[in-house]
Amino acid sequence: MATQIAPKPPETPDDLLPEPEDEGGRMMGFFEHVDELRRRLVRVVFAVVIGMLASLAFTNVVIEYMKEAYGERLAILGPADSVIIFFRVAFMLGVILAMPIITYHVFMFVAPGLTRKERRWVFMALPGTTLLFLIGLIVTWFILIPIYINFLKNFQADIFVIQWTADEYITFVTTVLLWHGVAFETPVIFYALGRMGVVTPRGMIKYWRQAIVGTAVISAIITPTVDPVTMSMIMGVLLSLYVFSIFMVMIALRVNRRRLAKLDTAIS
Repeated sequence: MATQIAPKPPETPDDLLPEPEDEGGRMMGFFEHVDELRRRLVRVVFAVVIGMLASLAFTNVVIEYMKEAYGERLAILGPADSVIIFFRVAFMLGVILAMPIITYHVFMFVAPGLTRKERRWVFMALPGTTLLFLIGLIVTWFILIPIYINFLKNFQADIFVIQWTADEYITFVTTVLLWHGVAFETPVIFYALGRMGVVTPRGMIKYWRQAIVGTAVISAIITPTVDPVTMSMIMGVLLSLYVFSIFMVMIALRVNRRRLAKLDTAIS
């Protein structure tokens, strides 16, 4: 009697096969986490210092460019204010130049507790976060900063003589630029979390009240002035980014569903 040979099952493309999930990184103790944090902070500080040194050649040009948004010469009250302002701007430029490295070490500090698949999505998000940080700087400088300055310069101008010191103005601009740039990174971070299955659009919409409270607290912390109008503007920017992040998570969820559908088709 002839032996029947079973037909060979169709081959499944390797890229559609689900990757085996490992259990993540090795469990670390408290002091190991502290030591890990210390080592990465040292590297971040070193990167910022290198960025500051590299920016010294064009710091004065940036200060002059920043002054043009105000439109007038800025007053200096203390003998060391010019030095402080110079290095404050150099520090901001150092952070901007070192932002890819800063983002990398922030993710790497979290990565040991993630699975191999989750770490892959974290690494894929690095270029996007850096790009959005730069976009945030551009949008803030050319669109938001003029709005902030115009409002603050003209608010009760018929009562007070509006004259800002260089220290107050530069502190305001550098703080707004850096925090707005960091805030613009949130959509791609939420996208990566959506691909990992950590967050869902329904969950983000469900906790919209908590999101409003959270953005209000963050706005109060990062707003360099005490006026509620500027805080409300920054809060509006953060809420807009949160809404945009919901759409990014929707896209991530749709991509996951398409990948699962392709996998089911290949297996069947």
